Amino acid sequence: MLMAQIFSKKTGDAEVGLPGDHQGAMEDHCQLSDLEFSKFSRLIYDVAGINLQPVKKTMLDGRLRRRLRAVGVSSFAEYFKYLQTPEGQEREMVLMLDAVSTNKTDFFREAKHFDLLTGQVLPALMRKNRQIRIWSAGCSTGEEPYTLAMVMEEFCESHKNLGYSILATDLSTDVLAKARLAIYEDSKIEPVPTTYRYKYLLRGEGSRRGYHRVAPRLRRKVNFQRLNFMDEHFAINTEMDIIFCRNVIIYFDQQTQAALFEKFYRQLAPGGYLFIGHSESLHEIDGKMRRLGPTVFQKK
Repeated sequence: MLMAQIFSKKTGDAEVGLPGDHQGAMEDHCQLSDLEFSKFSRLIYDVAGINLQPVKKTMLDGRLRRRLRAVGVSSFAEYFKYLQTPEGQEREMVLMLDAVSTNKTDFFREAKHFDLLTGQVLPALMRKNRQIRIWSAGCSTGEEPYTLAMVMEEFCESHKNLGYSILATDLSTDVLAKARLAIYEDSKIEPVPTTYRYKYLLRGEGSRRGYHRVAPRLRRKVNFQRLNFMDEHFAINTEMDIIFCRNVIIYFDQQTQAALFEKFYRQLAPGGYLFIGHSESLHEIDGKMRRLGPTVFQKK
């Protein structure tokens, strides 16, 4: 059902949003065997670098069932064969990866990173006297890049000559669509400081009461695009001053993590900064980076 989604500020700013996404229930058709789990997990690892351990078999079974129903096949074996066809690789592979990807994020997650960003990183980068380029790698549904946009807007208010751009990427087309829409339940925006809510979020009214939408001026600052970390070369034509890749590589094995960090290192501008999650650690390239904190590094 198409439902009007109204968002406004006290200033009268209002917009019409998009309809919600509904997923029907899936009946049991079959059970994922150990051999089939091994084949699917290997395929997912090869294509996306996601390392699924046997304990994830039940999770994979449940998530793949949705795709069996969508495609109209009755067994995991038939679905796997379909993924090997040119049509399956072109159309279905992305949707399958969407289904099996885990996406968890919050506004102002690991808030000390943003304190370090404004207190140390941005003042140092200002000396370059140009636009600061930021990459939110593994952006999920958009909370991280929009948090970065809020922090940058606040910082730029007292540094008028400073500009910035934010690239936000993810493997999943589903979460990218939600990120571009930029609509969040009230419970999701609880970590956002009250002053930021009034300045950068639009309150839902009518049928969309209980939701907020990121204001247009912030949405225009963030460029979303799909990117697979397993691609040999990223389709990013500029060096980045700041890369946020937090709580993403925990799904990769050590070899894949090391290869990914090497790519990030190459993508960073000289003196650029890499932020990773508190549960993560650098491998292989640690000697090429200067440690600013437990999970913040600067390219030497």
